Amino acid sequence: MSKVKIGLVQMSCTSDKEANLQKAIKEVRSAAAKGAQIVCLQELFTSLYFCDVEDYENFKLAEAIPGPSTEALGKLAAELKVVIIASLFEKRAQGLYHNTTAVLDADGAYLGKYRKMHIPDDPAYYEKFYFTPGDLGYKIFRTKYASIGVLICWDQWYPEASRITALMGAEVLFYPTAIGWATVQDEATNTEQYNAWQTMQRSHAVANGVHVVSVNRVGFEQNGAMKFWGGSFVANPFGTLLYQASHDKEETTVVEIDTAATDRYRTHWPFMRDRRIDSYQPITQRYIDQD
Repeated sequence: MSKVKIGLVQMSCTSDKEANLQKAIKEVRSAAAKGAQIVCLQELFTSLYFCDVEDYENFKLAEAIPGPSTEALGKLAAELKVVIIASLFEKRAQGLYHNTTAVLDADGAYLGKYRKMHIPDDPAYYEKFYFTPGDLGYKIFRTKYASIGVLICWDQWYPEASRITALMGAEVLFYPTAIGWATVQDEATNTEQYNAWQTMQRSHAVANGVHVVSVNRVGFEQNGAMKFWGGSFVANPFGTLLYQASHDKEETTVVEIDTAATDRYRTHWPFMRDRRIDSYQPITQRYIDQD
């Protein structure tokens, strides 16, 4: 099937983990009622974005994957016959945690997980305190409706991640996300940051000839010092926006895409054909010193 209806759930969260899960379930139902076949939830949707502080108490939010959230979402996926992309805080073992996304197929089957590879450490984004970098490599998931690649938030800035995932056969790249503006910033800085974020991901669509779906959270967190900028979007394989959400509202939207467009764009703009893979070895170096 080439035409696929994609559901995006852009929502705000609270400190009540169960309430957030139930809210997400409600919105998945809403997306399915609108015809969605694959529904993507935002990064770490069962909690506030707790990485704004370094607090050992927050490790209690983590859970096994598969575990209680994937069990609930698997039942929902089977009932609604939708694929669900669910970003969760994974407790792998005592003292070992990951930022992880699970994929549930349309029959409820757990297809596996992707562990976030690139872990940021910035003011109000202290993820290195919580997360061990992913060790599963880049992955695709062959769902009922499409072969999808899943990357997570900070992975958005790295063309290597999108390229490898596309080369593995992903027809659509999904990016569950939690990113926002510091409330002390001026509007020009906000606009520049959002535009850079979106442009980077649209460039992944162009370079790889695939649709890109980015789903962000929305609302004020960290005692009002951080505003998550929403702006979830879908881009076609040439970077054209098919949908963009608002910066300040919760939205559940369904967008139809045609994965067959990949062949047309890759044929007329043959970036994949002209790759010089024999010349790319230096990319594996941290920096190319000239001394």
